[in-house]
Amino acid sequence: MDPAFMREAIRLSRENVRDGKGGPFGCVVVKEGAVIARGTNLVTSTNDPTAHAEVTAVREACRTLGTFQLTGCDVYTSCEPCPMCLGALYWARPDRIFFANGRQDAAAAGFDDLFIYEELPKEPAARRIPTVQMLREEALEVFREWDRKQDKVRY
Repeated sequence: MDPAFMREAIRLSRENVRDGKGGPFGCVVVKEGAVIARGTNLVTSTNDPTAHAEVTAVREACRTLGTFQLTGCDVYTSCEPCPMCLGALYWARPDRIFFANGRQDAAAAGFDDLFIYEELPKEPAARRIPTVQMLREEALEVFREWDRKQDKVRY
């Protein structure tokens, strides 16, 4: 745990606000004591709702390392990851995640992701955006094919 890396994430978040590229969020990925990737929130400048700081940093880190997992890496982010970013980080499998601002701080600043946390445990049909399952049996055949595939790359 190194405060210098968190200060870099916070610096990126401040710079992003001043540059007008997106929200006040910054993230760095660290491996063996060195920053290997940086990311900022680019949602509004790229019209990409998935371009959160953690996601952009994970994408850069994976390109840099030539892998889809961040084993051996630490992530420092200026704010507690939202549900999407937390999911992306779990898939990337870093060793540790450090954050500065919490989800309540983000909500107080107008970034209310709290409702998404509340949506997750609900049944799909009861969510704000109703979600309907269909053609499951057809889709299951693709999973069966994947299961039989001998040369698949597991992740």
